[in-house]
Amino acid sequence: MAETLTTPLHAAHMALGARMVPFAGYDMPVQYTGIIAESQAVREGAGMFDVSHMARLDLTGENVLSYLEWVTVNDVAKLTDGQGQYSMLPNRHGGVVDDIIVYREGENHYKMVVNASNHAKDVAHLKALNEYGVVIEDETAGTAMIAVQGPTAGGIVAGLSSDKARVDGLAFFETAHVQVAGVDVFAARSGYTGEDGFELVCQAGDAERLWQALLDAGVVACGLGSRDVLRVEAGLPLYGHELNDELSPIAAGLGWVISKEKDFLGCAPIKKARKEGTPQKLQGIRLQSKRVAVPGSPVSVGERVVGEISSGVYSPLLGCGIAFAFIDSSLPQGTDCAVDFRGKPEGGTIVNKRFYKRT
Repeated sequence: MAETLTTPLHAAHMALGARMVPFAGYDMPVQYTGIIAESQAVREGAGMFDVSHMARLDLTGENVLSYLEWVTVNDVAKLTDGQGQYSMLPNRHGGVVDDIIVYREGENHYKMVVNASNHAKDVAHLKALNEYGVVIEDETAGTAMIAVQGPTAGGIVAGLSSDKARVDGLAFFETAHVQVAGVDVFAARSGYTGEDGFELVCQAGDAERLWQALLDAGVVACGLGSRDVLRVEAGLPLYGHELNDELSPIAAGLGWVISKEKDFLGCAPIKKARKEGTPQKLQGIRLQSKRVAVPGSPVSVGERVVGEISSGVYSPLLGCGIAFAFIDSSLPQGTDCAVDFRGKPEGGTIVNKRFYKRT
């Protein structure tokens, strides 16, 4: 069996009494005080997550832009220095190898963040397509990444930074190299909760100092459990649930990410799906109870099975169970449905998958 990995913040999690679970090959905190309390901390103030398990790649070379334009779906050429974009790595068949973030550092220099569960797969995929002489360096082991999220997160990070005005002025998906609490960081105004905030990348040896400074500033330590709740509330997909190698990103509602202007790997089947539609599409389901729908559970309208749950959580914000499901594309939002809980139907309604939107 493969050895379980730990992040540079593992000792800090243990000191806080975190409940640890295996995730993507790492020993990770699923919660500290509790999933509901941690979800509320992010919605009402500021919480932080150790996301060091996510892989961080550095890409350089004279042809790196041409390479990224081919291997990703979004318009990388539209980025300027200090900007990033959400994107995906497509395969030749129009499925998704992974969903990613690409950041431009300079004309011949980009960074990429990919999912922990796809780390080795993504690196192999990128190397197999590298006919452009691009140098791909894996910086994951030598760095750490902390996501600070919530309505007060931006102000806290800016207040701890060496350049408050610059950090305050960053727009969503813009980046800066600054110090936060005396630690050199790559700060990206991004996250996975639907809230404002930053993802901070630092050297592994500085991670505990940065983490402690954020704790001292009032940021609440949060685990993977609340992160999952928050991303479902915000309508954000998780690879392996709403995205995979066989599924068109059009069915997942991610057409807005995909360039209409360029050719890229697997673009023909994706363009076809955009034009013709897909038999099923990702929708939200709001349950009438607090029960948590399990991925794979059938969704029915009347006597007809019309789809399947891909993710389910209890939403403390809404006070009920919410879920994502791939549903027959002909069914409109507002349709009453039922989710199967081991042979017992639980009533719900098909709704927009974005349950929460920050005002």
